[in-house]
Amino acid sequence: MIYITEIRMSRGGSKHQHIEAVRWERQDSPETGESTLEEMVDWIGNKRGFAHVRDEEQNDVEVHVVRPKTGRPYLRTVGDEVGTDNLLALP
Repeated sequence: MIYITEIRMSRGGSKHQHIEAVRWERQDSPETGESTLEEMVDWIGNKRGFAHVRDEEQNDVEVHVVRPKTGRPYLRTVGDEVGTDNLLALP
């Protein structure tokens, strides 16, 4: 499992659909990295990887892939079965 610690947005964007890349760290090792949106969507959606974010209170919130009817897939956190803005709160 990894924790997403930072996001990079596309120019002019401020919503989940504008996340271009993420920085992450592995839960139980010193490994860190950066992945494009496409790489992270593939890892979570197709390779069954698990990504989380820590919210303001340091709770773990799972990152999901959203696949809209139109447009490209994007990442979003879900807490208590409700979409949240935890990814957007990251630096």
